[in-house]
Amino acid sequence: MSKQTVADYLLERLRAWGVSHIFGYPGDGINGIVAALGRSEDHPTFVQARHEEMSAFEAVGYAKYGDAPFGVCLATSGPGAIHLLNGLYDAKLDHVPTVAIVGQTNRSAMGGAYQQEIDLITLFKDVASDYVQMVTVPQQLPGVLDRAIRVAVAQRAPTAIIIPADVQELEYVAPTHAFKMVPSSLGIEWATPVPDDDAIRRAADVLNSGERPAILIGQGARGARVEVERVADLLGAGAAKALLGKDVLSDDLPWVTGSIGLLGTRASYEMMKHCDMLLTVGSNFPYTQFMPESGQARAVQIDIDGRFIGMRYDYEVNLVGDAAATLRALIPLLRQRDHGSWRHHVEKNVAEWWESMDAEAHVDANPINPQLMFHAASKKLPPNVMVAADSGSAANWYARQLRFRPPCAARCRARWPRWVPVCRT
Repeated sequence: MSKQTVADYLLERLRAWGVSHIFGYPGDGINGIVAALGRSEDHPTFVQARHEEMSAFEAVGYAKYGDAPFGVCLATSGPGAIHLLNGLYDAKLDHVPTVAIVGQTNRSAMGGAYQQEIDLITLFKDVASDYVQMVTVPQQLPGVLDRAIRVAVAQRAPTAIIIPADVQELEYVAPTHAFKMVPSSLGIEWATPVPDDDAIRRAADVLNSGERPAILIGQGARGARVEVERVADLLGAGAAKALLGKDVLSDDLPWVTGSIGLLGTRASYEMMKHCDMLLTVGSNFPYTQFMPESGQARAVQIDIDGRFIGMRYDYEVNLVGDAAATLRALIPLLRQRDHGSWRHHVEKNVAEWWESMDAEAHVDANPINPQLMFHAASKKLPPNVMVAADSGSAANWYARQLRFRPPCAARCRARWPRWVPVCRT
């Protein structure tokens, strides 16, 4: 039997983590890994892109839309590694767990200004700031790979591991029970963080105080659709959606004002302009000019990541916790309000907005009004559709014309029962 190389073991370990697809482009710096992929009988499947940048975007897209909690991309040393950056920055800014595996010149050539040799740790220091490491001996591999995966999922960020070409072809040797060896293990069981009782009570007091309540949700509320709907009903609130959270609440709900911001709706703008209480759930929405004026509204924020709490507005109570669990803790403390003039005002604005969008979609154009395509698609899209929008005018029509009807909470929990507690922005 031929020896198991470091590259062979890399794929074995990825399979153990449930990785079924790797997106990449071949090159000399990853010949050992590409050869191992050939021996692996398409397990995991190697999806060859036309360019390393696209392989990174494909891995990010797979993590956003696919049945795995993180994506994996593969690139050779030098220019191949550089090409990954654009896609990995998309992962960083959209908080998408992604693991980049990158080749490097042989260890014997490093530091010698060898062909295509660049300082990869420095290159990835920003985009993969949560974790970037080079594997220089076989015993190092499982610990580095396992940690790269755990950090990517825990921080919802890109991580990177660098494996020199000669290391890939070494015989794999497991770490031993010895000094300065780092054994590692598979798997992780996530906690479901909830703020303490005092913080929950203070937040409930703020939420109960408003006469004109508004909710802003992002993709961090994706696993909390049922809870957000219950809170909106108790408070008599309207709810706006950051673009990354467009699929969280159905646009058929009369109090959902739709998108907010540069591509937002008039209904969202009016709600934020006149509200006196704001609850933000799982969103780091950046355009503060579309938020209430400073001091206008008492405000509470919920986010699972303390690094993104308390930003964008002068929140009175900042709750670090899982969106669904935190809202479930809040719900018993919230008072049921009559759906009075404020809620009716929000719903009137929403109805007028959709009438306006219908009118814009049916303006005659030659050869076709593109808004009509989006408007018509809204009536045909199934509840479990996956939609991606490019930049430019299409993003505007996507934000304003497409009506989503997502069965999201059940879908998230069914697809990722082990990972849902970390579903955030």
